[in-house]
Amino acid sequence: MAHKVEKTFRFVIVGGGIAGVTCVEQLSSQIPSAEVALITAGPHIKAVTNYKQVSKVLEEFDVEERPSSVLEEKFPNLTVIHSAVKSLHTQSHSVETADGRVFGYEKLCLCSGGRPKLLTQENPYVLGIRDTDSAQEFQKRLSKAKRIVVVGNGGIALELVYEVEGCEVIWAVKDKAIGNTFFDAGAAQFLIPSLEADKPERAAPCKRPRYTTEEPAAGASQTFTADRNSRGRNSGPTEPGSALGPDWHEGIALRGAEQVSRRVSVEYQCEVEKIFTSEELLDSQQQTLRPENGSWPVYIQLTNGKTFGCDFVVSATGVVPNTEPFLHGNNFARADDGGLRVDDHMMTSELDVYAAGDVCTACWEHSPLWQQMRLWTQARQMGWYAGRCMAAHVLSEPIELDFCFELFSHITKFFNYKVVLLGKFNGQGLGPDHELLVRCTKGREYVKVVLSGGRMVGAVLIGETDLEETFENLILNQMDLTPYGEELLNPNIDIEDYFD
Repeated sequence: MAHKVEKTFRFVIVGGGIAGVTCVEQLSSQIPSAEVALITAGPHIKAVTNYKQVSKVLEEFDVEERPSSVLEEKFPNLTVIHSAVKSLHTQSHSVETADGRVFGYEKLCLCSGGRPKLLTQENPYVLGIRDTDSAQEFQKRLSKAKRIVVVGNGGIALELVYEVEGCEVIWAVKDKAIGNTFFDAGAAQFLIPSLEADKPERAAPCKRPRYTTEEPAAGASQTFTADRNSRGRNSGPTEPGSALGPDWHEGIALRGAEQVSRRVSVEYQCEVEKIFTSEELLDSQQQTLRPENGSWPVYIQLTNGKTFGCDFVVSATGVVPNTEPFLHGNNFARADDGGLRVDDHMMTSELDVYAAGDVCTACWEHSPLWQQMRLWTQARQMGWYAGRCMAAHVLSEPIELDFCFELFSHITKFFNYKVVLLGKFNGQGLGPDHELLVRCTKGREYVKVVLSGGRMVGAVLIGETDLEETFENLILNQMDLTPYGEELLNPNIDIEDYFD
């Protein structure tokens, strides 16, 4: 290595997202005398604010962009280094930044997050949405758009489709129902009327929504429209960098060029066959590809045989662990999803290197009620726990796997409803021997319980159900619920009285 180590820190953390910042806070408060460095490319970091422990494992918080100076003021032993990482040398325990500086570390934690899985690389008409930067670019392009195609079925796709106004949206979903990462078809059905209804901000004569409950056939589509007055929003300045927060569309005016408020067509059980420009369309001269009249900048052909022209395509198909610059010259064990494998102390296969958040894959033997999903909640939990582990190892103290990894839990908001997910909420990995109980009040709440062998192993709560603590306890104590049968969800019974 040509460059000389400028300074060696006891702890170096790479990445200014939730995992990295939480790790820094944890280390700095546990060992205030230790020199800590945070290496991050953007001038802003992501901070957890308004943190509330709702119950044993459920937590709620907001995510805010803050200048990194906020952290430095709080922790005098912290140095923030504004640069991307160019290379990592695990043998010599040093990191080289893009601006050519080299820093040594005693312990290192990689929290570089994930980057969007793009449908195609380098296509100017395909936009991946992952960070505040891409959200702004999206807003700029949307203001001139009449029609966009959204591909993907996770949280960002759900939010996007709900928030975009004044632009026709074609939503290509590979599953039989919307929001498949988080919900089953029943929950999707509960939420769908929100796509047709006006947004709650304005009281207006109510149009009767129409819904269908039969499952759409493969390759089928459904269209939902809503009309409403426009309402402008301001957007704040943003920097390139970490992932979006759960309320990322707040303060961004997502308005297209058309006057109609919302018009969403969902194409089910299909993926992208190919994407081509209007020139390529003319060149191909295949009559089969002749889509509707009018010339669009880009065309997208789906596996259900349909072709749509649009102004641009939004790729919201999840993330790939961001392991680039770290792999070269090192020997990291990686999981099938590309993440850095970590054990139950968040350690990678390289000595003194830890990882947390979207970049890592939890490779310890999971509790039967927990699974990794690349979500805010877990980035915070992993960053916090990685900080605890690093401190414990330096101080030669024992440390146990944290309780938050006992039971999967997540609170979020979709279509303006509060959503709580617990345990194996979608029957993940349970096989055919589980049963579901569902209670649904149209427009108010949707409650689903997953039972296996008479014990509750998961739940989805949409709306203000007030059942999360009770259900969390029932899942954690694995009580046999067979005697209660269907009564468990009887709305006339106050279930908490049973299980105090």
